[in-house]
Amino acid sequence: MKKILFLIFILINFSWGLFVQAAETFSAGPVIAKFGKHAEVELSEPIDKTSSFKIAFDVSERSGEDNLNRRFETLARFINMHVANGIPLKNIDLALVVHGKAGFDLLKTASYQARFEQQNPSAELVKVLLANGVKIFLCGQSAAYYDIASQDLINNVQMSLSAMTANALLSQQGYSLNPF
Repeated sequence: MKKILFLIFILINFSWGLFVQAAETFSAGPVIAKFGKHAEVELSEPIDKTSSFKIAFDVSERSGEDNLNRRFETLARFINMHVANGIPLKNIDLALVVHGKAGFDLLKTASYQARFEQQNPSAELVKVLLANGVKIFLCGQSAAYYDIASQDLINNVQMSLSAMTANALLSQQGYSLNPF
């Protein structure tokens, strides 16, 4: 029994060491320091530095009332990893289309606090994304269902007729839909 416990102890410590080592390979920035950590990758083929990206991300899931919306953080990661690999920030045009319960993550402080009796853990990230040129749309149909008014939203978050409408219009403007 002692041998088994010792082996379990060794395995846990070894696994933890690999986890810590893996976590240390992710770094912040260069554009958004607090969000969007990314790993350096040895590419098979370098990305053309003149590439431009026009991408819409569709998010309906929340990480929970107490957690940062990790799906929103994907946009910060996209910006950071591409700029770190030589793509100019001006060549990155992102949109975030939000629907379902994820709409709560777009609430300004007072509105979020009135509903959940705490600070919005995603508010700072939303503001940083907006400050870095990300266009953010909330599905008006989800907003109506969850009783979210335009004045409840963080400044510069746009109300769309629906997520379907926002995605269709973005597609007409040349945005591709990111499947993640």
